[in-house]
Amino acid sequence: MSGQDVFGAAPDADAIEGIARDTIARLPQAFAAHLGDVLLLVEEEADAETLAALGLEHPLDLTGLYHGRPLGEKSSMDSGTMPDRIHLYRQAILVEWVETGVRLDDLVRHVTVHEIGHHFGLSDDDMHALEDAVAD
Repeated sequence: MSGQDVFGAAPDADAIEGIARDTIARLPQAFAAHLGDVLLLVEEEADAETLAALGLEHPLDLTGLYHGRPLGEKSSMDSGTMPDRIHLYRQAILVEWVETGVRLDDLVRHVTVHEIGHHFGLSDDDMHALEDAVAD
């Protein structure tokens, strides 16, 4: 699938995940080495509990979310916690894709890098630089 197929069925969760995993594979080794325990999940949309916690009313308002503690805040005393997770929300990504006309692979790459950035505690400027590093 190309990054901008506009005819036929909407890209499924596997297609979104494939783009996200390709993005992760392109990360500089310094970042990739610290993502081994982070789960990547592609879901149809955020659940009501997640939306409420973020003060959002509609699931299409959230394309991705990082659940976990940034690396710089982790402690060797942490135990029994859920693994860090990156959630990509397919329906919201597809709506943004259609509304903006941005290439699907560029959009998924952007959301994926943004959530990875939260894992590392990066600033928005650092996230943009990382996104440029993984671009085609």
